[in-house]
Amino acid sequence: MGHGSITQIDEPTPFYSMRTVIALTLIALLAVSTTSHAAKTAGDDNGPDADETPFDSYTATSPSVSGKTWTLVVVMDDAHMSNNTTFEITTQICLNDGVCDPPEVQEVTVDGATHTTSLTPPEDHSYVNWRVKAMYEDDTTDYFPYGAWYTVWSSCYYDDGNYYGPDAEGDGCAGESEDTPGFTLIPAIAAIGLAIAVARRD
Repeated sequence: MGHGSITQIDEPTPFYSMRTVIALTLIALLAVSTTSHAAKTAGDDNGPDADETPFDSYTATSPSVSGKTWTLVVVMDDAHMSNNTTFEITTQICLNDGVCDPPEVQEVTVDGATHTTSLTPPEDHSYVNWRVKAMYEDDTTDYFPYGAWYTVWSSCYYDDGNYYGPDAEGDGCAGESEDTPGFTLIPAIAAIGLAIAVARRD
């Protein structure tokens, strides 16, 4: 070839590797799955032990029923009442498709030591999570349970390919016509999009 002018070609912008995309996608999908499915035994309500909490007692509607009022009553013990402790109650509703709503701080009615809150679970919910934040006079706080949830299961919940509970009926819940739940497409797509977006920034 003859000697001519050499045209400089700009190097392309570095592109994220497929290995990076796959790794980040798996991490994102695992995060969604872990958030949606708490580590618990299906159908077994999990509540506080009064001896290990600032609660004198508690009651909760069990099972929780879709479309009907669910009520939680937590009674503070005398020692914490005398120390001006206050309670904040947070709930989280999880659905039979494996997705959990964001935690929500509830409005609480306080009558002396008795703290009452209520909500209405949506159709096809699997269980209601709840926890209490105890706020002390010295501005310190404790969570009950710490890093976890107390749980009340619904009257119709989906687990490992089948429906269970008093309102379970064949392949669904009585009065409902839902498809068999599974890992939803929208969270999966969002997780993949997040992985690609992060990879592009690397």
